[in-house]
Amino acid sequence: MKAVLMAGGEGSRLRPLTINRPKPMVPIVNRPVMEHCLLLLRKHGITDVIVTLQYMAAVIQDYFGDGSSLGMNLIYSIEDEPLGTAGSVKKAQEHLTDTFIVISADALTDFDLSSIVKSHRKNRAIATLTLHRVENPLEYGVVITDEGGRIKQFLEKPSWGEVFSDTVNTGLYVLEPSIFDYYPSDKAVDFSQDVFPQLLERGDRLYGFVADGYWCDVGNLSEYMRANVDLLEGRVKAEPIGIEIRPGVWAASEDVEIAPNVLLEGPIFLGESVKIQNGAVIRGPTVIRDNALIDERVRIERSIIWRNTFISDRAEVRGAIIGRQCAIKSRAMIFEGAVIGDQTTIGEGAIVQPGVKVWPNKEIEAGATVSSSLIWGSYSRRALFGRWGITGLVDVDMTPEFAARIGATYGSTLPKGSTVIVNRDAHRAPRMIKRALISGLPSAGVNVIDVKSQPTPVLRYITRVQGAAGGVHVRVAPHDAKVVDISFFDHRGLDIDGKAKRKIEGVYFREDVRRAYLDDIGVITESPGLVNRYLEGFAKAINAEVFQRIDRQPVVIDYSHSPAAHVLPAVLSRLGCDAIALNADPDERRLTRTRDQIETSLNQLSSIVASIGARMGVRLDPSGERLIAFDERGRRIGSWELLAVVATLVLRGAGGGNIAVPVNAPTIFERIVSNFGGTVVRTKVDPTALMSAGVSKGVLLAGGGQGGIAFPEFQPALDALYATVKIQELLLTQETSLAEEVNRLPQFHAIQTRVTCPWENKGRVMRMLSQQYQGSDTTQIDGIRIDLSSDEWVLVLPDAERPLFHIFAESSSNEGAHTLAEKYSALVASLQR
Repeated sequence: MKAVLMAGGEGSRLRPLTINRPKPMVPIVNRPVMEHCLLLLRKHGITDVIVTLQYMAAVIQDYFGDGSSLGMNLIYSIEDEPLGTAGSVKKAQEHLTDTFIVISADALTDFDLSSIVKSHRKNRAIATLTLHRVENPLEYGVVITDEGGRIKQFLEKPSWGEVFSDTVNTGLYVLEPSIFDYYPSDKAVDFSQDVFPQLLERGDRLYGFVADGYWCDVGNLSEYMRANVDLLEGRVKAEPIGIEIRPGVWAASEDVEIAPNVLLEGPIFLGESVKIQNGAVIRGPTVIRDNALIDERVRIERSIIWRNTFISDRAEVRGAIIGRQCAIKSRAMIFEGAVIGDQTTIGEGAIVQPGVKVWPNKEIEAGATVSSSLIWGSYSRRALFGRWGITGLVDVDMTPEFAARIGATYGSTLPKGSTVIVNRDAHRAPRMIKRALISGLPSAGVNVIDVKSQPTPVLRYITRVQGAAGGVHVRVAPHDAKVVDISFFDHRGLDIDGKAKRKIEGVYFREDVRRAYLDDIGVITESPGLVNRYLEGFAKAINAEVFQRIDRQPVVIDYSHSPAAHVLPAVLSRLGCDAIALNADPDERRLTRTRDQIETSLNQLSSIVASIGARMGVRLDPSGERLIAFDERGRRIGSWELLAVVATLVLRGAGGGNIAVPVNAPTIFERIVSNFGGTVVRTKVDPTALMSAGVSKGVLLAGGGQGGIAFPEFQPALDALYATVKIQELLLTQETSLAEEVNRLPQFHAIQTRVTCPWENKGRVMRMLSQQYQGSDTTQIDGIRIDLSSDEWVLVLPDAERPLFHIFAESSSNEGAHTLAEKYSALVASLQR
């Protein structure tokens, strides 16, 4: 049997370690990760290997040659440009006339390849994917199989709501030559995204094999460190790493020199000709590779030191990675998570702070303190984006330096010469961060229009109608004034999708920003007057006549001290709509409110509405995207009730149509839509997915469960300002009131609860739920929704940012809904054990 070893990886997320070498040549303890892969193949009798190369191919060819030194036969297939996993394998098709294995050269594993091949042949499969269970499946392709191992479903790099299993695709395949019939030559093609979906769709023999053992995709610096530690601590069944010269201390040969009074606490690996001088203290897990010199009284803990590196007297290295041929001078200190590139000198007494990355060939002067990465580094993050965009503590995580880099990073993902609209809320912290971010965008050749401080829906609208490439909004978090969020919008004014986020993260972590030449530097323009485009579009979308011909009745609006107080009154005045404004003075100190403070404001609003007999009361959130409504009696309307009322009004007025709601919305929407011959489009719970559905043809309304409502006739984004006026227009046109419409709604009983769950158990819980309910009526739009009957369902949804599950339940009675929620909460808790 032959194998294809894919070794074309650049390893951008491993920089600066991969600046001078391709990813497969990064060493894991005693040898390059690719060599570990070759030895695994040889262990299972596979010695004929085709190696696919692209990035720095000569480095790999020079090191391994024809493979004879390993007792193997290596043939190299070199790509002029990346062809993808399937494309690179097809380039070597002439050598593959029988069953063959495809394995990645940048993953460390000890899987039983013989068992995988045996299973493949037993199933007479065209393709067998090797699967493995991991704690965090978000970075991999999740795969679901039936009891016989046949693949039913897979999803590349899912969100937590899409994680239906903790079983992931490892990129190790057993294939038949007939796989080449599924795709053309000389094109970029990926197995998991392009080829395997074809087999699945056609019902061809596509199988998965869940492998026990060790597997680590050495894709980033933390995983690189983990792979080294796991090999040192014996978690990987691999070739011996050396001879054990002391308990827990291995050496590549016996020529290491260790002074008598050196303290070594394993596990430790010492390469050839390593010298350790008097008084040094080395605590494992630590790797010190060939020809490294550790001087007197040096302290090294939990670190990886590459070959030919010198660490001078009294220096300290803790939890760091030091590249090849570095010089760490006397009394220098390098801390947790720092990575020092090849041929770098750290001067005497210099301090390299945690998480700092230093690119190769740098020189840190004596006594310097390095607190940010050398190149564009400022703050070391595992991922940039969270639920609310890029988030951080003001002047701790979210600094002006960091924001400027984010601006340059985002700009690098857009075409040169394009325009971005930038906005903020009224707080001084977003003002600081916005200005820093604006300074970064022109450096990448992108123009900026600063609209100052506007409600978020205004920014979304301007971004869309102005023909901008995107928009950026900076705000303080609604419940924590110490936190700032940066949100990004696409050319439609909608939240950017996962692909765009990954592109931004890729540029950020590669530190590969584009720098514009002098004449290409972007232009910064201040245009707060663009709000008029929003006002004009708003006025055109509303039927103003209805406000003129019907007796006026005031509406009470609580502006929450937000910029909406500068925008909505202009529309209301133009329409002749009487409005009583509360908290209409934008105040940065009151943009963030506690839940108790919000409840106090809501109670005051309710009292005012009831006492003056207003048509309705509305509290806008500080962003202007969500609202809380009160009817003319001062009764607070639940968010699902409000959305159901608005859906009824819209469909009644239009004579039918479609609406979009998230998968956790109660079934009242199907009942409402059925009366008008329309369709309910179910989306993920994420507002991004909801607003994207608003772009779909025939969707008249999109709304979620937290007061967010979008009218695509005006814009597909959530817009509480427009919703406030549009709801009044619908009520007036149909000569009804909120109270009447709420009373007409069909009864429904839906509740929500949550169950804590450690991160490492979430994927396993989702897999077990998916397996247990695969034969039932389940929906897997977001999480796992189990439809028990026409009026009973449960949704189990993993939280994207916290170690917990949300449980949504609906039944024909309130008691029944509580019973369902308790039952499935207990089930989720039990599956963690």
